[in-house]
Amino acid sequence: MSKEATQNTFQEIISHCKEYGFIFPSSEIYDGLGAVYDYGPYGIELKNNIQQYWWKAMVQLNENIVGIDAAIFMHPKTWKASGHVDAFNDPLIDNKDSKKRYRADVLIEDAMAKIEEKIDKEVDKAQKKFGESFNKEMFLQTNPNVLRNKEKLNTIETRFKKALEENDLADLKQIIVDLEIACPISGSRNWTDVRQFNLMFATEVGSVADEASTIYLRPETAQGIFVNFLNVLNTSRQRIPFGIAQVGKAFRNEIVARQFIFRTREFEQMEMQFFVRPGSEMEWYNKWKEARWKWHRSLGFAEESLKFYDHLKLAHYANAAVDIQFNFPFGFKEIEGIHSRTDFDLKNHQELSGKKLQYFDPELNQSYIPYVVETSIGLNRTFLAVLCNGFKNEKLEDGSERTVLALPPFLAPVQIAVFPLVKKDGLPEKAREIFDILKWDYKVFYEEKDSIGKRYRRQDALGTPFCITVDHDTLTDNQVTIRDRDTMKQERISIERLKEVVNEKVDWKKGLR
Repeated sequence: MSKEATQNTFQEIISHCKEYGFIFPSSEIYDGLGAVYDYGPYGIELKNNIQQYWWKAMVQLNENIVGIDAAIFMHPKTWKASGHVDAFNDPLIDNKDSKKRYRADVLIEDAMAKIEEKIDKEVDKAQKKFGESFNKEMFLQTNPNVLRNKEKLNTIETRFKKALEENDLADLKQIIVDLEIACPISGSRNWTDVRQFNLMFATEVGSVADEASTIYLRPETAQGIFVNFLNVLNTSRQRIPFGIAQVGKAFRNEIVARQFIFRTREFEQMEMQFFVRPGSEMEWYNKWKEARWKWHRSLGFAEESLKFYDHLKLAHYANAAVDIQFNFPFGFKEIEGIHSRTDFDLKNHQELSGKKLQYFDPELNQSYIPYVVETSIGLNRTFLAVLCNGFKNEKLEDGSERTVLALPPFLAPVQIAVFPLVKKDGLPEKAREIFDILKWDYKVFYEEKDSIGKRYRRQDALGTPFCITVDHDTLTDNQVTIRDRDTMKQERISIERLKEVVNEKVDWKKGLR
């Protein structure tokens, strides 16, 4: 699919989200607030389902992982110990003509992605030319255009990595100049110097201004886990290795907030910090890489829609870091990060607080500060990935079209829709009976307005896996017509079998086995 086509699809997805009650611009009656969004009736159901699916996979199915819910406000020393006060910065650059501000590293990454696209185009062109006889590996190793672009990419990557590691802001700008990167708005290359910008939101706590203390809206949820390490250790009867999981909101003063809900100033993280014996962290790092990859695949993401991306620059706390990226309509972007955080956090909190944050290992008969392997996934980004993966415009055999969200059935905001064929003859009453039976186990939607065809199309657009129609025969044979969203096939089944048939698809356990 061409870049223009994928961007058009993305705009369709954004429009779809508002039209069908998934996502609304925040404070829209006041013309909205940039990079802030509200989740509508179906959006909150889908978001909750993703969150619960993660929680069950992470906490319920692992006896050595427990959960907490830490406060958003934390003592300001927390962020000094974590390094956020001194090191939580983005390199920003302004275009003097458009007055727009960009992240310098993102501009360079996007330019590198365009070179990768050139390589992919060469491969696609050759594949069409040679057909089944095409040897992709050989082509990548011998084609002059591919080799030239690969060499260019490697040169940029080496220089980019060095500039990031050395915090060389002047060379970051020079890379932008050398690559002839233009502002997407003005089209000009009239750039300011690159400078660092701290992303934390500061506020004050206290009733009198003079007594107020500066605190921060948390930029990540992980620190709430680290400061509660001893509390959890002393109350949960866990032994190393064990993990602490949390879902919660975090806040970052993103200057370059874009791509709908992909990068926003208020977002939700699903994080797990896994505490391990020093020296074993890389073994666990690799185990969690594999486990998290499998979880994303269970969402219905194709193998080619995901990839690992090793960090060019490690965060100040990490000795290894990798992203799981999803192929959005705007390219491969991060949805989850897996990091080996060493003992950085606990050690710093121990030093600044004066409290011992150590674990006594009975097998070694000694105490130590554990190392940590982190898995951190963006709930909002995963929501967007699930939508992008499922959104389809289909042309049917009869020439008509439909828009369908082919969501994993266990994530669908509505699992069953119940329709009386007509609004009379006792059919609504019978349909309500079925609705009342099913609502205890599933999210069920009832509707009797419009033709049955229009009602089917609306549920397709919401991602509802099953529609059940009550007709006149139902009153005598106690059977209904059940329609499958993906195949659109219909069959008659008894009301007694409804749960059995529906469970075959909507049971979350099937995704993880």
